[in-house]
Amino acid sequence: MQDDLGREVPAGDVRRVVSLVPSLTEAIAASAPGLLVGATDWCTHPADLEVARVRGTKNPDVAAIIALAPDLVVANQEENRKLDVERLEAAGIPVWVTAPETVPDALDSLGRLLTVALGRDGEPGWLHAARRAWSGPLPPIRARAAVAIWRDPWMVVGPGTFAGDLLRRLGIANVYDDAESRYPHTAVEEIRDRSPDLVILPDEPYAFSVDDGPEAFPGMDCRLVSGRLLTWYGPSLAAAHDTLRSALS
Repeated sequence: MQDDLGREVPAGDVRRVVSLVPSLTEAIAASAPGLLVGATDWCTHPADLEVARVRGTKNPDVAAIIALAPDLVVANQEENRKLDVERLEAAGIPVWVTAPETVPDALDSLGRLLTVALGRDGEPGWLHAARRAWSGPLPPIRARAAVAIWRDPWMVVGPGTFAGDLLRRLGIANVYDDAESRYPHTAVEEIRDRSPDLVILPDEPYAFSVDDGPEAFPGMDCRLVSGRLLTWYGPSLAAAHDTLRSALS
């Protein structure tokens, strides 16, 4: 079988899974209860998930993962390091890597992960609901936005990203679509100079809040949103369309 990168992943009876991606941890927990035996410290959904923790997405404890003897490790090209994937595969552990850059990519990737990699019988209800929610044609652009993901230094969402595609499907254009990198460093002054209609401040990876973020953009329309709804691809996609459209209208 082949993952999102077209890499050959050994097929087998998958009964033990370690997830290195928070959104995929939630997807697997919701769709294939009992398969997960390990997840990162950042895997916060579901809140009552009781599995071994294997540190972070960028610094997983490879030895601990190997000791869990998983049949499959689930990773993401952007979120996890190639080096860690290679170390796990060198230890004989199959790794399935996801790499969606658009909402349709993410929906198809989730379907393949659950049915092909994990051998589930059909797609779960939440994935059907997400497909329906995002199935409409692209709406006209109604606003231009800058999406901050970090401060000190300031970083924003650039071109070719899942979050940028998701916003476009809500009728919101990214003012940094002309940037040279997918997550460019910038400055408050440059964000202001691009004159976005909205400055979108998610609560992850940087935890923007009412008291941390909007004060940098006096006189501008700042919107605090859930980072999970904006950047995760999993069960959250079923509610993300309507919730974010309301929050950003």
